[in-house]
Amino acid sequence: MSKLLEKLQKNTTIKDTAILQNSKFFNAKDLIQTPVPMINVALSGKLDGGLAPGLTVFAGPSKHFKTAFALMLAKSYMDKYEDAIVLFYDSEFGSPQSYFDSFGIDTSRVLHTPITDIEQIKHDSMQQINNIERGDHIIIIVDSIGNLASKKEVDDALDGKSVADMTRAKQLKSLFRMVTPHLTIKDIPMIVVNHTYKEQGMFPKDIVSGGTGIYYSADQIFIIGRQQEKDGQDLVGYNFIINVEKSRYVREKSRIPIEVSFEGGISKWSGLLQVAQDGGFVVKPSNGWYSHRGQEKKYRIKETYTKDFWSPLLMNREFRDYIETTYRISASGLGQDLAMDDIQDQYQATTS
Repeated sequence: MSKLLEKLQKNTTIKDTAILQNSKFFNAKDLIQTPVPMINVALSGKLDGGLAPGLTVFAGPSKHFKTAFALMLAKSYMDKYEDAIVLFYDSEFGSPQSYFDSFGIDTSRVLHTPITDIEQIKHDSMQQINNIERGDHIIIIVDSIGNLASKKEVDDALDGKSVADMTRAKQLKSLFRMVTPHLTIKDIPMIVVNHTYKEQGMFPKDIVSGGTGIYYSADQIFIIGRQQEKDGQDLVGYNFIINVEKSRYVREKSRIPIEVSFEGGISKWSGLLQVAQDGGFVVKPSNGWYSHRGQEKKYRIKETYTKDFWSPLLMNREFRDYIETTYRISASGLGQDLAMDDIQDQYQATTS
C-alpha cells in the first residue's frame, strides 16, 4: 500500500472505507437462489444466481402475480437463513395468511406492518433500517407502493379540499433516496410491488408509476406481462412475462416467460425449453417431440417439465455459458474506449 493511500484510509471518518479490491460491498454479494432457474436468470443473468441486496421492483397491472413473485423471493431468503425475518409493509391487504402458507412461509417470522401513506413507510422503514446491523438477516417487502397516498393527500381529503397533490412523487423520491444506500451497506434485499400505467400515444408502453425516484434508486425493475394458458376452451393458468425494464446485471428489454398453472403453481422449468431451442441444445426431430442435441431419445412436451430432462443441460457448461452470454451484462471491454486522438483521426479519415 502506498503511503498516500495509507494516509487517506487512516484519515477517513467513515468506518467502512476500504481498498476497492477488498471492499465487502463489491466482493461479498449475498445471492439468494430461487428454485426456478429462469427467475435466477432474470435476477442475475445466471442459472445458479439469484436475488442480490438492494431495491428490486415488480410492476404491472392488477392480478399479474407481482406479490407472488415477492413472496417466492422471501421464501427463498428464509430457506437460506433459518433466523431470517420478513419485514412486510402492507397497504393493500390482499395477501391473507393462507397466501403466505401456500408458499410455505413461516408467518411467525413475518412482521406485518400496515401503512396508509408514504410518510408512514418512510419514517418507519428508516427507523427499522437504522437499527439493523450488517449480518442481520432481514428482507423487506412493500405491497404495494402503487396506490399509496401521500400524507398531504389524506389531510386534504379530511379537510374537504380537492386540490391536486404535488407532493407524492417528491415523497417517494425521498423515501428511496434515503433507503437505497442502507440496503447495500447492510446487505438487505427490498422488494417493492408497484403499478404501471399506459403512456399516451399511438403505441403506448407501460410506465412504472411513482415518478423518476424509483427508477433512479432501483437495482432492477421488472414489468410483468400476462398471457392466458388454455386447454381447449378452459383456462388452466397464465404465462407471465418478466420484462427487464432496468437491471444492473441483466440486459435490459430481456423477456423471460414464467408459467403458472392453477393446479401446480409456478413451473420450476419455465422458459428453459425456448432458450434451449434457440441455442440449439434442444431440437425437434419431429412434430410434437423434443430431444437433446445429438441424442436419439425423444420426449413429449409434458416430459420436458422434469428434472431428468433438464439435469444434463443444467450441468452442461456450454449451456450455462450460453445463458450468461444471452442475458448477462458483460463487463469485458469497459474502459477500453478509443482515446480522443484516435477518435479524431478516425473522424478525419471518414470525412476527408
